[in-house]
Amino acid sequence: MLQDSLAGFDLFVVDLSVSDAIRPKITVTLDSEQGLGIDECAQVSRRLARRIDEHYGEDATYSLEVTSPGADQPLTDLRQYTRHVGRTFSLKLQDGTEKTGTLEATEAEGIQLAEVVKDKNKKKTLPAVLVPFTDIQEARIVISFK
Repeated sequence: MLQDSLAGFDLFVVDLSVSDAIRPKITVTLDSEQGLGIDECAQVSRRLARRIDEHYGEDATYSLEVTSPGADQPLTDLRQYTRHVGRTFSLKLQDGTEKTGTLEATEAEGIQLAEVVKDKNKKKTLPAVLVPFTDIQEARIVISFK
């Protein structure tokens, strides 16, 4: 049902949740490699609501929210990295270490990260190195208000 509602869009599902309530809230979080606008969310929402009504009847009570991930949300799909090349990332790795740096490129097996480290009260950017996706526990975009 959800895949049918995405037909014609270059979108993928990042998260899907249904609350456990008398009137369930269905939250669908979508993204694309080019980003996602409010118009696409509205179109998918209308299509999905129509599909739900066809399948469960128009008397079904639910709340539907179709959204894109917020800037503060961690990346959960490998396809999300592509459009953020050039931005600063904060990574938590599987071994417990943390890295912050600029996403230089994406590759099939991981990302090229130019890590920023402190060196005697100065910040120094190291040459980009490959960080395998399997090593990344959490990746977030660093939001700066400069």
